[in-house]
Amino acid sequence: MIKNNNYAFVIDNKGNKLSPCKINKAWYLIRKNKAIQVNKYPMVIQLKREIKDKEDESEFVCGIDDGSLHVGIGIIQKCKTKNKVIFKGTIEQRQDVKHLMDIRRDYRRYHRYHKRYRPKKFNNRANSKRKNRIAPSIKQKKDAILRVINKLNKYINITEYHLEDVAIDIRALIEGKKLYKWQYQKSNRLDENIRKSVILRDGCECMECGKSSCVLEVHHVVPRRLHGNNNLSNLITLCSECHQKTEGKEELFIKHYQDMIKGKNIRFDYAQHVMQGKTYLRKELSKLAKLILTTGGDTANKRIDWNIEKNHSNDALVITDLKINSDDCNIKNWAIKLMRRKSKANIENLQGFKHRDLIKYTKKNGENYIGYITALYPKKKQCNITTIEERILKRYGIKSCKLLWRFNKIYWF
Repeated sequence: MIKNNNYAFVIDNKGNKLSPCKINKAWYLIRKNKAIQVNKYPMVIQLKREIKDKEDESEFVCGIDDGSLHVGIGIIQKCKTKNKVIFKGTIEQRQDVKHLMDIRRDYRRYHRYHKRYRPKKFNNRANSKRKNRIAPSIKQKKDAILRVINKLNKYINITEYHLEDVAIDIRALIEGKKLYKWQYQKSNRLDENIRKSVILRDGCECMECGKSSCVLEVHHVVPRRLHGNNNLSNLITLCSECHQKTEGKEELFIKHYQDMIKGKNIRFDYAQHVMQGKTYLRKELSKLAKLILTTGGDTANKRIDWNIEKNHSNDALVITDLKINSDDCNIKNWAIKLMRRKSKANIENLQGFKHRDLIKYTKKNGENYIGYITALYPKKKQCNITTIEERILKRYGIKSCKLLWRFNKIYWF
């Protein structure tokens, strides 16, 4: 049976960063009163003496597998005999920023329209007009990576960052195959106007009833609210009557219309979010240490050669370009979740528990749930819990909860 070699970060009493040690060794030093625990997730210990030698000269290489939904992070310590994997984790990116900004915009508009004495303002957002601006929904994802990196940098000196260069061929995704160079210059539609090209492709008639002597409309097979794109493979020609029939129940017609035009819906937003923010991420990482770029093809080849299972955190380890094997990857895979910095909770404390605390809830039958508190109800002494598996538990008694860790900007599961 292969043992998990989990590591704890180590600093001395002057705050100097030292090489990590195994978890068992860290607990041994704590029991012997030679160190104290300063952080639980991830575990960090502080020695009670100063290491008189120079600051630890070990080299630590960090690999980053960037993505829009999940980001893999892996850190490997360079050693003379065998490279040592000391950390790996997967960041779960927030997907609610655009929704929250839409709500804020609606509040602002309502507030503005109900102040008649206040003149209307147009084009007054200086932040939105600056050059090289990144949309907040994209920028916060890159800032989330930097927040985790800066947190880890407090405990070890990362000397190199290896980042996978993202270059996604959108045209190849649309066509479903790799194109030759001259094929990129040839248009894949009959007109530059997307609406006209769809109508021309469908023979200038309604694909449902066959009418042609009427007003023709273009319908999204997968609606925009379900992330349908403006692509030929997701658009179909309908007359106004047939189009009206689909209103509010577009999901029922998706399979029917896709079979008609042999279409499919490909989501480009995830790929585009990664590509649009990569320049900003590179610039910020270059300020911290040396940055080296690699490609997805090299990562895939090395992962296969080294017989390593594919996931985000393992890919991050492979991206470092330091030779490892599958046994080296057998350490704790941290699930990292970043929350909004500010809490809007109305209740500060309930029987020693606070909003966002990581707790363990025990039921009467002995079943346990681990999650964080999202709401507190002082009258009935209850709370809402969101588990690690994203299960929402409402109105659970606070007496059966045990505090595991007090929230500090980032969740480490």
